[in-house]
Amino acid sequence: MAADELAAFRERWKEELVSKKEECPLVPGQPGRRDSKNRYFEDFCQNTNARDRRQASSPSKSEGSSCTDVDKGCDGGGKRARQSEDQPQYVSIASGLLDGRTSPLLDRIQEERTRRKRQYQSMSHVCSESVQQQPLKKANKGEKLVDLLIQDLNEVNDIPFFDIELPYELASKIFQYLNCTELGRCAQVSKAWKVLAEDGVLWFRICRREGYHGDAGVSDSPCWKSTLRDCRNSDNAVRSNWKNRVGSISQLQFELGKVLCDVSSCDNFVLAGYTSGDVRLWDTLHWDSTASYLKANSLSANSEPRPHVSHVQVNSTLAAAAYEDGCVDLWSTETGGEPIHHFQSPGGIQALALSPDCPTLACAAGPDVRLHRPDDRGYWRTLCQAQLPKTVDSVVLVPGRGQQRPLAAVAAGDSVYLLDPQDEEPRTLHSVYGHPVTCLDASNSHAALGVKSGGWAMHDGGNKIQVYSLETGQLAVCVGNSPGDFTCINLRDSPPHLLVCGNKDRRVRVFDLRSGSSVTSLYAHHLGVTSVQADDWKIVSGGGEGLVCVWEMRMGAKLWEMHNRHPVRHVRFNSSTLVTANIPDEKSPRGACITDDDLTAHRRHRGVICHYDFSEDASSQDHVLDICRSNYAESTGYNYNISLAVPYDALSGSHPSH
Repeated sequence: MAADELAAFRERWKEELVSKKEECPLVPGQPGRRDSKNRYFEDFCQNTNARDRRQASSPSKSEGSSCTDVDKGCDGGGKRARQSEDQPQYVSIASGLLDGRTSPLLDRIQEERTRRKRQYQSMSHVCSESVQQQPLKKANKGEKLVDLLIQDLNEVNDIPFFDIELPYELASKIFQYLNCTELGRCAQVSKAWKVLAEDGVLWFRICRREGYHGDAGVSDSPCWKSTLRDCRNSDNAVRSNWKNRVGSISQLQFELGKVLCDVSSCDNFVLAGYTSGDVRLWDTLHWDSTASYLKANSLSANSEPRPHVSHVQVNSTLAAAAYEDGCVDLWSTETGGEPIHHFQSPGGIQALALSPDCPTLACAAGPDVRLHRPDDRGYWRTLCQAQLPKTVDSVVLVPGRGQQRPLAAVAAGDSVYLLDPQDEEPRTLHSVYGHPVTCLDASNSHAALGVKSGGWAMHDGGNKIQVYSLETGQLAVCVGNSPGDFTCINLRDSPPHLLVCGNKDRRVRVFDLRSGSSVTSLYAHHLGVTSVQADDWKIVSGGGEGLVCVWEMRMGAKLWEMHNRHPVRHVRFNSSTLVTANIPDEKSPRGACITDDDLTAHRRHRGVICHYDFSEDASSQDHVLDICRSNYAESTGYNYNISLAVPYDALSGSHPSH
């Protein structure tokens, strides 16, 4: 009924506007209109008569006073009815709507009505002049009712949140549980919600949640919403460049280093060791950094011939190198130059590991394993030392330990041990007789190792990867069923609950640790997979034949590949860069001996380090040759503009008939 009255009111209002606000007299004989304008006053009279009857039945009041009240109520109701008849019809409709028929503010209107009623009853003496001026006041009240009616019409579809005055902090607490799409929808509701939805703290938290600007503060950006949009656009451009192999490619070469021995990379640092005994550090953000030149210790520098570099490791603050004579040097990536720490082992270094997030070094020489760490004054000390039953094959420092005590996973033969400085002896994590451990990797909570099947246990289905929990020391999941040996595992850099590995059977596999099933299996390299890494949408693998392949994980398709002569021993990428290293197996090729005429090895024997930067804008013309950007305005020379389908239709000096 209220909706019909509102529609009728709108139609009559339009008619009044068209007729230039000419007042049309109401016909009292039409029952529908009279009901719509007098129904509220008739209800009021009925309620007043009922109240008077109740008061008459109760003996608490005198009859004179009751009759007086009844007469006043009847007279007042009659006056209101007559006054409502004299008012325009839209005013009566507005009065009906504001009485609570369709208004969301029913409680507030009821309180206001009660307050006015009490105020009216408290006025015992009303002069005749105020009675005569009452119609004028009603007209003013009618004008106010029209304004209130228009305001109510604008708030017909409002939700109850608008009728509640919430503090800004509480409303911001509610909005922090919304994502970007929901905040955008809320910003279209009203101006108040737009202010809340564009609050800088909310968008700062979304940036942190999505992995952007993790070290920034709220005041570091004037508009975090624009910052998030720019970061997303940059990520989309980088992903497109990854898929289409668009970007800058540079080879990191050190002519005096002879043959490449080992490569390590972390963030923007790339560290390489050579057969000449030199160690070279590149900072890909500051190519002219003075810290790139690292000096060897005096013992290795003065020996002839100089020992080869066997292992190198680098993180954001430290660079470490191990030589074949058992010496180990540590440098600072900020200063370079002389080593900040040096020690020597009695035997050759079999494995070297540097923690990615704290200054902790682990090295293994034969069966001996040692952990080194600086004290509070900066002096390096041996944190712990242990001797295992067998020769150590590989060492991995568990990441994410921070300033806590370090933890190292050590593979020796068919066993894996956990070396903790607070324990007297290493703890055995895995040990199966006759099943050697072929590869090892660890995340902050789990350790994954490839186990080779052989001998009496070949009937168990093939080689497997076993994942152990570092907290409990128990087997969490066992995946894989391959006839070939697992050669490489990457658990540290893989997405949550995923593990990527390479095998000698030429395949790259991705396993889901929650279900223990294979997600992706790719036929990648015909000489076996030597290095692999994956993120949430792509896989980068390297093989023994020298191929570096980039795969799309969801489709299982190869995006592109690069080939070099030597096996790929190192693959490491982040969101925008990729570092690959082709390290030759032959460390003393012909032409590299000191007795030969040519003291430096030929370029094809040295190995290659490639640095790919996909953050370059695909539309940027800075890296395009000038001849490819020719506009055919020159009168001489050759112009090969590959972007034109018909390259000779705009040559200067050509005949119009041509």
